[in-house]
Amino acid sequence: MTNQENISALLEGTPTGLLINGEWRDASDGGTFDVENPATGDVLATLASATEDDSRAAMDAAANAQESWARTSTRERSDILMRAYDLVKEHTEELATLMTLEMGKPLKESRGEVAYANQFMRWFAEEAPRHYGRYADTPEGNLKMIVTHKPVGPCLLITPWNFPLAMATRKVAPAVAAGCTMILKPARLTPLTSQYFTKLMIEAGIPTGVLNVVCSASAAKVSGPIMDDPRLRKVSFTGSTPVGKQLMKTAADRVLRTSMELGGNGPFIVFEDADLNKAVEGAMAAKMRNMGEACTAANRFLVHESVAEEFSKKFGERLAALKTGNGLEDGTDVGPLVEKKARDGVAELVEDAKEKGATIAVGGKAVDGAGYFFEPTLITGVTEDSRVFTEEIFGPVAPVITFKDEDHAVRLANSTEYGLASYVFTENISRALRIGERLEYGLLGMNVGVISNAAAPFGGVKESGLGREGGAEGIAEYTTTQYMGLPSPWA
Repeated sequence: MTNQENISALLEGTPTGLLINGEWRDASDGGTFDVENPATGDVLATLASATEDDSRAAMDAAANAQESWARTSTRERSDILMRAYDLVKEHTEELATLMTLEMGKPLKESRGEVAYANQFMRWFAEEAPRHYGRYADTPEGNLKMIVTHKPVGPCLLITPWNFPLAMATRKVAPAVAAGCTMILKPARLTPLTSQYFTKLMIEAGIPTGVLNVVCSASAAKVSGPIMDDPRLRKVSFTGSTPVGKQLMKTAADRVLRTSMELGGNGPFIVFEDADLNKAVEGAMAAKMRNMGEACTAANRFLVHESVAEEFSKKFGERLAALKTGNGLEDGTDVGPLVEKKARDGVAELVEDAKEKGATIAVGGKAVDGAGYFFEPTLITGVTEDSRVFTEEIFGPVAPVITFKDEDHAVRLANSTEYGLASYVFTENISRALRIGERLEYGLLGMNVGVISNAAAPFGGVKESGLGREGGAEGIAEYTTTQYMGLPSPWA
């Protein structure tokens, strides 16, 4: 779906309003905001911008629907998710095209995200009827224990711009499976994919008021009134650590359940015994997926000094061969960054590394012309005081720093406030396990560059967040445990 006529029809068929209590509506004050194509700078669509009053209306809808929705059978919720799974699969091209238009990633990657995102729909459709409680005796034998998992209640789901479908399904699917109502707040930069997904959820039969969607030019206008509402029971946020910290402070006033998937500074460790061809393949996947705009991206390449030159040469050749361009064009490997501010921030990090003595081996600068493109970049001779070592890059820039031994590698890897994703390449399984146990990270890829899966618990430690999404743990984040004790019939 890449010709202009089809794209225009797709954009016209994508909802631009707020979904509140089952109805698409304009903002209460008529306010709007534009969504831009980062490859061209052109405006793609104009969406309603939710106000505080709209947020309160969405909260009313979610709260009013909660009791009846919680009483629905797990099979009914499972069936809705499976119907949605089928619809997402059927509309892969529409969703992928919208994603590429508003976020920039190559169309082949967008199709991959649709497939990945849809696995959360299927996984939690299967988990919904299997989230069991238990019935057991107390040790003394005088009581019977009934332990049940109840939906936690209305949830605020705040998604980021970099994976606009996967982050929505990773939150919506377990909430549906658990029996929670929702207010979904998509990112301002990439709301169209979520809007189209919501349309499919309605077609799949999600009841009125269960899923409400409020896009806005101002995140605070949406989240503030909802977070202050005593009927809200949970907030799930994926985004930056500073924003996550602020949301947690606000959540503390209401003692809200929180799930926070925040920033990262992922180390990619290459030992001297690694298969370098395999390591380079892993590096390409871990660094260049999504143009490096991923919290799980390899942010720092820690390479043993004996193989650093050879690894950098092989890695640099692969980076230099990538084609940068509009994600809708055939053959494109690297799309634009999401906005000018993002591209400028990446450029500043590269300049800082140069000023501190590093060498730009490949790329290193913004691409002239329309859109927000930055060349795939390899930096060698990076020092520990460089910003590319200490800060999350969120772009197609790979800094290489060397280490001497295991202890040195672990110290470099753990010398950050973040702890989300990490990667280790070695042919020694004992070393891999040993290093894995020492790394302070929630995720570890051993000889592989992409490990995200709907069946696996995703989340970080330290300032990368708390809670887990996906896996059996994912539905537990949306439930609360209740214990009932009653006299044993044998006492």
